[in-house]
Amino acid sequence: MEAYRYKAINAQGRVSQGRVDAVNPADLETRLARMGLDLVNYRELPSRNRNVTGRGIERIDLITFCFHLEQLVRAGVPILEGLSDLRDTVDNRRLREVTAAMIEGIEGGKNLSQAMADFPFVFSPVFVSLIRAGEESGQLTRVLAKVIENLKWQDEQAAYTKQLLTYPVIVTVFIFLALFFLMMFVVPKLVSFLATMGQTLPLQTRALIATSKFFTQYWYLVLFLPLATTVGGVLAFKTHPRFADWFDELCLNLPLVGPVLKKLIVTRVCNVFSIMYSSGITVLECVRTTENVAGNRAVANAMREAGRMIADGGGISRSFAATGLFPPLVIRMLRVGENTGALENALDNVSYFYTRDVAESVQRLQAMIMPIITILLGAVLFWIIAAILGPLYDSFTKINF
Repeated sequence: MEAYRYKAINAQGRVSQGRVDAVNPADLETRLARMGLDLVNYRELPSRNRNVTGRGIERIDLITFCFHLEQLVRAGVPILEGLSDLRDTVDNRRLREVTAAMIEGIEGGKNLSQAMADFPFVFSPVFVSLIRAGEESGQLTRVLAKVIENLKWQDEQAAYTKQLLTYPVIVTVFIFLALFFLMMFVVPKLVSFLATMGQTLPLQTRALIATSKFFTQYWYLVLFLPLATTVGGVLAFKTHPRFADWFDELCLNLPLVGPVLKKLIVTRVCNVFSIMYSSGITVLECVRTTENVAGNRAVANAMREAGRMIADGGGISRSFAATGLFPPLVIRMLRVGENTGALENALDNVSYFYTRDVAESVQRLQAMIMPIITILLGAVLFWIIAAILGPLYDSFTKINF
């Protein structure tokens, strides 16, 4: 409901002013008529929940919220009463504000999915579409259970992605800082000692001296150029669609990491597609929605093209195969599910298979990255040691005892 400041007159012609909550101006006039007042003019007041966005709500809070809502709906509690109970019991202040705003929206004539759609930072398009399908089919409890499963699955996939990227990033930063420290403080002192020996220095030593001079003279470039490149890349990604398309496609083609990222995306698309399709949502709407959850522009473009082919009468498996994105195993399972009328089971099987495969791939990738980074760090240290000790050894061999 909205809040209105009104001016009205009663049967005796006296002016009355006040504030009242109403769905719309017509409802406001009806409410005042019941009070024996005739509306003269009104002004809509800003809603106290209008600035609520829901930013910062964690996935675990949303899982708990959906679990309690599913239990209340299963027990036959009306939506408004259930949301009111949740508003008074949730610990997260921002989620409590969102729940209060949803209650206000439902009291104003919206249904649950429409009230959730007002908070895209909390409830994704997939989430809203599933709730809408549950409301239309009368299976809201079943859909909420599937939403909870999907949120838990997303939490696991996020953990896999973090696990995949965290270790290499930390070790790379450590190697960079160690190299920076060596080049700035250790190597210059050793180089000054070698310069006093007056002998011809080997190639690796001259390369080390040049690298150390570059670090000491242009240290600000060494420190801030990676940061500036990162910031510029992020801005270009957000403002230039062609650059974003190129970067996302590059990520899929990276050695070692690219195949795992592709598996993660395929798993996410198939999982969301399966949940939406089993909830009674049409294939075309499933395809359009999965474009937004792919998390990769190249995959989203491929899904959009597959949607066009399906809309033109092409089969699901044939349309997915034409994108060149999905592995043959996925296409084969989709074709079997499409021919047997068990597409939901086929999508579930694909999601189950690739969920396990992603977990194993992350473990294998970490096992490969660790020795690679160790070898890289060892090679840098060996270069520095050889460049320093080589001239020292040569000078010692020339000394006559």
